[in-house]
Amino acid sequence: MNIMHLVNALPGVVAQGLIWGIMAIGVYITYRILDVADLTVDGTMATGGAAFIMLTMAGVPLPLALLGSFLAGVLAGLVTGLFHTVCGIPAILAGILTQLALYSVNLRIMGQANRPVSSRQYELLVDQQSVRSLSLDNPILVVAIFVAAVIALLYWFFGTELGASLRATGSNPNMSRAQGINTNFTKVLGLMLSNGLVALSSALLAQYQGFADVNMGRGAIVIGLAAVIIGEVIFGKLFHNFALKLVAVAIGAILYYLVYQVVIWLGLNTDDMKLITALIVAAFLAIPYWKGKYARVKVPAGGAKAEVKTGGEQDA
Repeated sequence: MNIMHLVNALPGVVAQGLIWGIMAIGVYITYRILDVADLTVDGTMATGGAAFIMLTMAGVPLPLALLGSFLAGVLAGLVTGLFHTVCGIPAILAGILTQLALYSVNLRIMGQANRPVSSRQYELLVDQQSVRSLSLDNPILVVAIFVAAVIALLYWFFGTELGASLRATGSNPNMSRAQGINTNFTKVLGLMLSNGLVALSSALLAQYQGFADVNMGRGAIVIGLAAVIIGEVIFGKLFHNFALKLVAVAIGAILYYLVYQVVIWLGLNTDDMKLITALIVAAFLAIPYWKGKYARVKVPAGGAKAEVKTGGEQDA
């Protein structure tokens, strides 16, 4: 175990973490803001890359190809939203149905299970070969700009009346309906926005790794949840501003990939990575619960010391 091998891998860790951070921000919108369990992302994570590569191969300019991948994700989110709101299917099942359908859709888009793309043939925004170069083409810089732009736009959007309606829907749908908010519309909108960001992340990932694969999104929801939970547990006490919370999610994705790289560096079997990821997510999900259940602070009350819980459940 040479420590330099781990150090040399850090630029790639940061680049991939930032790319997946955009996907994790999409998961944050549904999981935390909208309070909807959306499993569509496992399919959308392949759809965005597939759409981008096929558009690029067809000669579409890079900005339009990125926009096309984003819109492909938006359409996937629309399907899940309609399944949920119009057909009355529970959100988690609606996401599974769309994810299942997207496997065939992705095969149709690419015409085969895997499509390569090379920076020698096409103009790409993110190139893995430049990850260690000190230049403006370095994917870390490029994706960091993307992440900053996404966070800035989301911060502005969720400050608008429509964005506030979306947040209110996730917080209290019954009260939102009483205030005249069309909660079905806001749910669909949130799913569309979330999956659009996931597809955009997929387009960047396809460029970075040099190919799009029909299975590239398998387990994406776990990675997204890991990034969200890691970011919240580590930075939850420090970051209270909405934009900073999104930054924490992106950092959480980087930390996830750092753990992944450490696992490889330690020589552990990478086939166990999904198991390790599940255990990491379970641990970070359990930490807030354990804090709320077992952490107690003694405070004086009427001359006597009373124990008050400091997290989740508090005594009335």
